[in-house]
Amino acid sequence: MTCQEAERLVTPYIRDELSGDELEAFLTHLERCRSCQEELEIYFMVDVGLKQLDSGAGTFDIMGALQHRIAESYARVRRMWAVRRLLYAVNTLGIMAVAVTVLLQVRIWFF
Repeated sequence: MTCQEAERLVTPYIRDELSGDELEAFLTHLERCRSCQEELEIYFMVDVGLKQLDSGAGTFDIMGALQHRIAESYARVRRMWAVRRLLYAVNTLGIMAVAVTVLLQVRIWFF
Protein backbone atom coordinates (compact mmCIF):
# COMPACT_ATOMS: atom_id res chain seq x y z
CA MET A 1 0.00 0.00 0.00
CA THR A 2 1.30 3.44 -0.88
CA CYS A 3 1.05 6.52 1.30
CA GLN A 4 -1.52 8.01 -1.06
CA GLU A 5 -3.75 4.95 -0.72
CA ALA A 6 -3.31 4.96 3.06
CA GLU A 7 -4.16 8.66 3.32
CA ARG A 8 -7.32 8.00 1.32
CA LEU A 9 -8.32 5.38 3.92
CA VAL A 10 -7.77 7.57 7.00
CA THR A 11 -11.30 9.00 7.08
CA PRO A 12 -13.01 5.65 6.43
CA TYR A 13 -10.82 4.16 9.19
CA ILE A 14 -11.92 6.83 11.66
CA ARG A 15 -15.56 6.21 10.71
CA ASP A 16 -15.03 2.42 11.00
CA GLU A 17 -15.97 1.82 7.37
CA LEU A 18 -13.03 -0.35 6.25
CA SER A 19 -13.43 -3.99 5.29
CA GLY A 20 -11.25 -6.55 7.00
CA ASP A 21 -8.69 -6.75 4.20
CA GLU A 22 -8.51 -2.96 3.83
CA LEU A 23 -8.08 -2.62 7.58
CA GLU A 24 -5.26 -5.15 7.63
CA ALA A 25 -3.43 -3.42 4.77
CA PHE A 26 -3.94 -0.01 6.39
CA LEU A 27 -2.59 -1.17 9.77
CA THR A 28 0.39 -2.85 8.11
CA HIS A 29 1.23 0.38 6.31
CA LEU A 30 0.85 2.41 9.52
CA GLU A 31 3.38 0.18 11.27
CA ARG A 32 6.04 1.21 8.76
CA CYS A 33 5.13 4.80 7.85
CA ARG A 34 5.52 7.55 10.44
CA SER A 35 4.12 10.15 8.03
CA CYS A 36 0.84 8.29 7.68
CA GLN A 37 0.71 7.74 11.46
CA GLU A 38 0.93 11.50 11.93
CA GLU A 39 -1.75 12.05 9.29
CA LEU A 40 -4.05 9.64 11.12
CA GLU A 41 -3.36 11.37 14.45
CA ILE A 42 -4.22 14.79 13.02
CA TYR A 43 -7.44 13.64 11.36
CA PHE A 44 -8.46 11.66 14.43
CA MET A 45 -7.85 14.58 16.79
CA VAL A 46 -9.87 16.92 14.60
CA ASP A 47 -12.75 14.49 13.99
CA VAL A 48 -13.07 13.16 17.54
CA GLY A 49 -12.30 16.53 19.13
CA LEU A 50 -15.05 18.27 17.16
CA LYS A 51 -17.56 15.54 17.98
CA GLN A 52 -16.70 15.79 21.67
CA LEU A 53 -17.02 19.57 21.63
CA ASP A 54 -20.42 19.31 19.95
CA SER A 55 -21.72 16.74 22.40
CA GLY A 56 -20.07 18.25 25.47
CA ALA A 57 -19.03 14.79 26.63
CA GLY A 58 -16.21 12.37 26.12
CA THR A 59 -12.64 11.95 27.10
CA PHE A 60 -9.95 14.55 26.73
CA ASP A 61 -7.38 11.84 26.10
CA ILE A 62 -7.80 11.80 22.33
CA MET A 63 -4.44 10.14 21.69
CA GLY A 64 -5.35 7.44 24.20
CA ALA A 65 -8.64 6.97 22.35
CA LEU A 66 -6.72 6.59 19.08
CA GLN A 67 -4.38 4.01 20.62
CA HIS A 68 -7.43 2.15 21.95
CA ARG A 69 -9.03 2.25 18.47
CA ILE A 70 -5.85 0.89 16.88
CA ALA A 71 -5.66 -1.92 19.45
CA GLU A 72 -9.31 -2.79 18.72
CA SER A 73 -8.51 -2.80 15.00
CA TYR A 74 -5.66 -5.27 15.50
CA ALA A 75 -8.01 -7.47 17.53
CA ARG A 76 -10.57 -7.31 14.71
CA VAL A 77 -7.95 -8.37 12.17
CA ARG A 78 -6.88 -11.28 14.41
CA ARG A 79 -10.52 -12.38 14.75
CA MET A 80 -10.96 -12.13 10.98
CA TRP A 81 -7.98 -14.43 10.40
CA ALA A 82 -9.16 -16.87 13.07
CA VAL A 83 -12.58 -17.10 11.39
CA ARG A 84 -10.93 -17.59 7.99
CA ARG A 85 -8.76 -20.41 9.35
CA LEU A 86 -11.80 -22.02 10.98
CA LEU A 87 -13.81 -21.82 7.75
CA TYR A 88 -10.88 -23.29 5.82
CA ALA A 89 -10.64 -26.18 8.28
CA VAL A 90 -14.39 -26.83 8.17
CA ASN A 91 -14.42 -26.75 4.37
CA THR A 92 -11.43 -29.10 4.22
CA LEU A 93 -13.06 -31.53 6.63
CA GLY A 94 -16.30 -31.38 4.65
CA ILE A 95 -14.53 -32.17 1.39
CA MET A 96 -12.62 -35.00 3.05
CA ALA A 97 -15.87 -36.41 4.46
CA VAL A 98 -17.50 -36.37 1.03
CA ALA A 99 -14.42 -38.01 -0.53
CA VAL A 100 -14.37 -40.78 2.10
CA THR A 101 -18.11 -41.33 1.68
CA VAL A 102 -17.75 -41.63 -2.09
CA LEU A 103 -14.83 -44.03 -1.75
CA LEU A 104 -16.73 -46.20 0.73
CA GLN A 105 -19.77 -46.21 -1.53
CA VAL A 106 -17.65 -47.20 -4.55
CA ARG A 107 -16.14 -50.03 -2.48
CA ILE A 108 -19.63 -51.27 -1.60
CA TRP A 109 -20.82 -51.10 -5.21
CA PHE A 110 -17.86 -52.73 -6.91
CA PHE A 111 -16.19 -54.99 -4.38
